[in-house]
Amino acid sequence: MNVRRSIAVAAALVAAPVMSSCGVNFDAQTDQVYNPAVGVNDRGGSVDVLNALVVSGRPGSGRVVATLVNNDQQHSDSLRGVAGAGQDTSLTVQVGGPTTIPAGGLLNLATDGEVTARGRQILPGRFVDITFSFDRGKAVTVQIPVVSSSDPDYAGIKTP
Repeated sequence: MNVRRSIAVAAALVAAPVMSSCGVNFDAQTDQVYNPAVGVNDRGGSVDVLNALVVSGRPGSGRVVATLVNNDQQHSDSLRGVAGAGQDTSLTVQVGGPTTIPAGGLLNLATDGEVTARGRQILPGRFVDITFSFDRGKAVTVQIPVVSSSDPDYAGIKTP
């Protein structure tokens, strides 16, 4: 009886590491990027587009909001333009305010820039395709949500 018990204990000790690692791999949930905000992130280029969204005060128009982070520590970059993309190429987008993204720094379009969008697609609850283009970095296209300015989180953002 002691031999069987010893074999069972040995088998349990050998199986424990194998069984406990079932949820651990390169796709484990704890290894995934988590964005606790409504906006969309794209970290694929030399300029990161973070928490991008459109804040709409009325159907058909809104303000494009995002934080643009320049990953180049040596050279500044500039936001060259913002435009509708894909099915949303009919959007009319105007860029105003500062457009320079300092080396290793950021440009917050919610507080510093003024990018407005107009088009029938701008309705809270929908998504629109927007392309951000830069002088030095590659263009970034993201599908971003449209949110209402009546939401308390976006009440301080001026909309057209």
